[in-house]
Amino acid sequence: MKEKEQEQGIGEELAKGAKVPVQAAPPPSKGGGNGNGSNDIVRVALERPRRLPTDDQPLWVAIRQRTRAIGFENYKKFIERVLCEGDVNGDPERVEQLSRSARGMKTLSGVDAYQLLKQATQVFLLLECGVAIKAKGFERQKEADRLGEDLSLNELQEKLRTYLGENRLPYYKRILENALSGYPETDNAFCEGVFRGRVVASDAPCLLELIWSYWHEEGMVVQSMNALSMRFQNRENASGNDPLRSLEIDPLRPLTNIFFGYLQDEPLRLSLRRRAYEYEHHYGLPLYGKAVPAIHPADRRSKFIEGFHHLLHRCTIFFKEDDDTTVLADGFALLQALKEVHLTLAEGAHNQFGDLPWTARVEMLMEEWILARPEIADFLRGRPMVPYLEGWMSQVDTMKRLQGWTDVTVTHFHDLAQYGEQLLLSIRYGDWVDVNEPHQAINWARYWRPEIQSYIHAYRAATGVDLTAEPVDSAAPSVHLRDRLAAQSKRA
Repeated sequence: MKEKEQEQGIGEELAKGAKVPVQAAPPPSKGGGNGNGSNDIVRVALERPRRLPTDDQPLWVAIRQRTRAIGFENYKKFIERVLCEGDVNGDPERVEQLSRSARGMKTLSGVDAYQLLKQATQVFLLLECGVAIKAKGFERQKEADRLGEDLSLNELQEKLRTYLGENRLPYYKRILENALSGYPETDNAFCEGVFRGRVVASDAPCLLELIWSYWHEEGMVVQSMNALSMRFQNRENASGNDPLRSLEIDPLRPLTNIFFGYLQDEPLRLSLRRRAYEYEHHYGLPLYGKAVPAIHPADRRSKFIEGFHHLLHRCTIFFKEDDDTTVLADGFALLQALKEVHLTLAEGAHNQFGDLPWTARVEMLMEEWILARPEIADFLRGRPMVPYLEGWMSQVDTMKRLQGWTDVTVTHFHDLAQYGEQLLLSIRYGDWVDVNEPHQAINWARYWRPEIQSYIHAYRAATGVDLTAEPVDSAAPSVHLRDRLAAQSKRA
């Protein structure tokens, strides 16, 4: 009672404006007490639950490394080293043949230079494809931060071999045992049976995903090449107001020959219609635009965008819970979302799945290489102060401004392509259907957190849609891109 009366008295004095003396607390003693000899202060620290390693983590390391290895900058260095400098550094025999052919090309006529570039691009992908963790490009500390444990290159390679078992992905093993058990494996493409080259992990699958091509297509890479190709052939723009009318590529530099070969190869390249059909078959992603023909797909993944965006949204919820050390974040919802996307992707892995993504990657890499050439850069004269990651990006953004296309920088589309490819590869080739442990989905979300958050940001920057908000958007990105372009045109 006395204590309450004292508190009430102090409150009244404060209300009247009186000054109340305050005595400072004694400094803590060296022993951690309160200065009076007692040790009643207890310091509490909360930590996240211990990570439980899972067998599929080495696959994610391989996916990250291989997708970065087939990036444009590595491709450009490979082309320069093999075809320009003639330096093969002990690479396989096919690379030596390419280098000898380049050194022996004294004259530039016809399509020879382009065909050599095409062969070199295919060899580059063959060398960098497959399920493997190589010493080149391995970043031990970064992988340790993502995995939650410090593993050497040899240890990760051994874990990957253990995961692959019979030198093949568990996902492939499940398909072979359940759906194709009656067919023998063969190394001869002309014989009946399962083609072993498409199964063995050292060669297959080639870790690339068609969504990479889709997002670069939405970023106007192919359209930029088409516009330059028309002017190279002296064909007038349909509008009659051609911003490329002054394009004059001199014949003393090699680009004219490569451009000529590119045009002559048009009947052998994938058409826009074929790519559009496959985007629908893989992901249910339509293309919109003046050049896009009307298509009637027989089979499309209508639920992919809904499922994928739901997964990304669940990840953002998980990250908030996981960052809060007072909460044990539940990974069950993540696991179910991963299974849903895995099954949807598996449904689209048929017919042209084994060849069209590869061909599209070869063609788009060459288109980016042509766009990055100094002949094109000299003509378009982009903005030199913009920090682009790859040499072709400035030219594409300049083409967008000249042609009145979307004013969203291609950097965001490139991020969507790069991170979307890595995420979908980890979902497609993981054996998720047989997983019932939430901590495996938790490991996936933690490992891929930078890519997930970067994809969500790039998607908002490109389409204006925030995937962290509810309700989760399930419309095709091309719909939002079309609407943004229409709004941009009205403002202009």
